[in-house]
Amino acid sequence: MSPFDSDLRATARPETRAADAAAAPRASWRSSSTRLLLIYGALFVLWSTVLIGVVHWETRSYLSTVVDEILEQRAHYLSSIERARLPDAMAAASQVDLQGVMAYGLFAPDGRYRSGNITQLPGGLPVDGRVRLLRDGIERSDRRDSRHAAVRALALRLDGGEVMVLARSTRVLDQVGVILRQSLLWALSLTLIPGLIGGYLLSRGPLRRVRAIEAAVQPIMRGNLDRRLPVSRRRDELDLLASIVNTMLAELERLMVEVKGVCDNIAHDLRTPLTRLRAQLHRLQQQTGGDDERGALIEHCIGDVNALLQRFSALLRISEMEDLRRRAGFAEIDLGALLRDIHDLYAPLAEDKSVQIRLALESAPRIAADRELLFEAISNLVSNAIKFTPGGGTVRLRLKAHESGAKICVVDTGPGIPAGERDAVLQRFYRSDGTRQAPGFGLGLSIVSAIVRLHGFRLEISEGEGGGTRVSLFCVPQDLAIGAGTR
Repeated sequence: MSPFDSDLRATARPETRAADAAAAPRASWRSSSTRLLLIYGALFVLWSTVLIGVVHWETRSYLSTVVDEILEQRAHYLSSIERARLPDAMAAASQVDLQGVMAYGLFAPDGRYRSGNITQLPGGLPVDGRVRLLRDGIERSDRRDSRHAAVRALALRLDGGEVMVLARSTRVLDQVGVILRQSLLWALSLTLIPGLIGGYLLSRGPLRRVRAIEAAVQPIMRGNLDRRLPVSRRRDELDLLASIVNTMLAELERLMVEVKGVCDNIAHDLRTPLTRLRAQLHRLQQQTGGDDERGALIEHCIGDVNALLQRFSALLRISEMEDLRRRAGFAEIDLGALLRDIHDLYAPLAEDKSVQIRLALESAPRIAADRELLFEAISNLVSNAIKFTPGGGTVRLRLKAHESGAKICVVDTGPGIPAGERDAVLQRFYRSDGTRQAPGFGLGLSIVSAIVRLHGFRLEISEGEGGGTRVSLFCVPQDLAIGAGTR
C-alpha cells in the first residue's frame, strides 16, 4: 500500500471510511481489467455455446443416421422371413433386446393388432418403409411410459397386405445431448468463475494505485503544487501517466512561482515609493496655507495614494494566505463563539444603516481552522451584506451542522448578484456594473476566496429568500467531501 493510501485512511473520518468500504466492490467491478475479463467471458460463453451446439447437431445427425440404418436393416431382414415364422422372429428379437430400445408390431391390413409389443398402429406414420420421428412415442405392451418417449419408427406393408411397424428409442440421442450440455456448463463454470475471481483480484492493485493518485491530487487541487503523484516500480501505463503529470506539475509550479514572485515583488517594491510620495504630499499639505487652492488637489492626491497602498496591501495579503504553510497553525475553534463575536462587532454598523442583523446558531462540531483568518473572511461577507442592503432590510447570519463539518450562511435582502457574475466576483478587482460606484477595490471577496482555499472549504453564492444574496461557507475539508460524495 502506498503512503498516500495510508494517509488518506488515517485522516478520513469513520463515516468516510465506511463509505469507502461499501463502494470498494462496486469500484472493483467498474475497473478496465474486470470489464475486459467480462467481455472475454461473454465472448467465450457465446463461442462455447455455438461450438457445443454444432457438436450436438452433428452428433445427433450421425446417431440418427445410424438408428435409421439399423431400422432399415432390421425391416429388410424381417420382411424376408416367411409369414408363419414372423411372430416368433419378432418375439425372439424382443427377448434379445435387453435394454428395450427396439419395438415391433404386426397389424392386419385394416389396422387390427396381430403380434409384437407395439399394441396400436401409430397415427401419422406413413406406410412407405421410410424412417420417421414420432415425438409422442408409441403404445407398447411392455412399458407404461413409452407413450411420452420419442422414437424413430417406420411402417412397411408386407406382401400379404399386413403392416409391420419397427421403432427404436431415441434415448441414446437425448443422453448425448444431456452430456454435451453438462460439459458446456462445467466448462463455463471452470472458466468463468476462476476468471471472475482472478479479474477481481487483478483489479484491486490498479484500483489501489488509482486511489493513491486520487489522494495525492486532493492537496494539488487546493493549490499545493509541490505535491506529486506516486510512481511505483512497475513502470506500467499508470506510472507513465503519473510521470507525465508530475513533469507538468513541476513546470506549472515553476511558472506559478515566477509569476507570483514577480507580482509580489512589484506590489512590495511599489509600496516604498508610494509611501514616500504620500509623506511628501503630506509635508507639502502642511506647508500649504488654508486659503491655497492647491490644498484640495493635494488632499485628493493623498487619497489616491492611500487607495493604491491599500490595494497593494490587499494583494500581498492574498499572496500570504495562498501560502499553504499557514495551515500548520490551525487549531480547533468554536464557530458559534466566532459568529457571536462577529455579530456583536457589526451590530452597531447595521443599526446606523437601519439594517437588522439576526444571528441563528445551531449545534455544529468544532473544526480545525485559523481563527483570525476565518474571522476576517466571515466579517468581510457580513460587511458586504450590510453595505449592499438598503435601509429597512435584514442580514441573517446562520450556523448549522453539515455532513462532517458545519455550514455558515450570510443572507441579505439587497439587490443580489446576477447568476452569470457569481463566479466572477471572486476574482481580483472584479466589480459588477451595479457596484462600481460603491467604495472598495474589488478585492474583498478575493481575500475571502483565498482564505476558503487555504482551509480546504467551499464557498457557494446563490439567491437568497425573496431576492438578495446567500453566501454559504461549507466548513468541510474538500478531501472528506469529495471522498464521501464520489466513491
